[in-house]
Amino acid sequence: MNFLASLLHLADPTLPIGGYTHSNGLETYVQKRIVHNVETAREFVKNMLTFNLKYNDGSFVKLAYEAAQVENLQTILDLDQECNALKCPREIRQASQKLGLRLIKIFKRYRHLSFMDSYEASVKRREASSHYSIVFGIYACLLEIPLYEALFGFYYTSASGMITNAVKLVPLGQLDGQDVLFNLYPVIERTALETIHLEREYVGLCNTSFDIRCMQHERLYSRLYMS
Repeated sequence: MNFLASLLHLADPTLPIGGYTHSNGLETYVQKRIVHNVETAREFVKNMLTFNLKYNDGSFVKLAYEAAQVENLQTILDLDQECNALKCPREIRQASQKLGLRLIKIFKRYRHLSFMDSYEASVKRREASSHYSIVFGIYACLLEIPLYEALFGFYYTSASGMITNAVKLVPLGQLDGQDVLFNLYPVIERTALETIHLEREYVGLCNTSFDIRCMQHERLYSRLYMS
């Protein structure tokens, strides 16, 4: 199968896994008026890509991809547990697990991949938590999507989701959202390259403010999103 078709499917922002129900803390930033216009929305997405996802979920995509290349299930399980431990906010941790599980349910209907079957069996035995970034990285490898393109797709769909949420929450105009996404292309390209070469010791770099805002989301007076 053409890897481009697989990439477009895997990274499709409209994939029915429930991502649209999660703001990943953005709703808190909006209610506190930290994100309140086009400029602050762009800054939020840029900072999330370069200071959070690159060191966390993006890196787990890369590491899971590399482990799947050599079919090292134990490394995958270790990465899954590490990813679970780093997601301190409960809402974010649960959202990641649900998104990953739904991603498996979609693709297993079309592609039988024995390594993914082994990982899913580990999830059923509660040896793993089916985090979205781990599942994304495994599928990207097994579907023969090159690593850089897989990371670009992962960051693109992450940015697109955040921008869609910002358009609804701030609110912004639809064209404002498209302008933000278009202007972030260089950031996405650079972040994908930097993730490939990121030293292992930097994976899991703490994002205290982001974690706090995500935890505060659980107690907001009104909420449109689950996280």
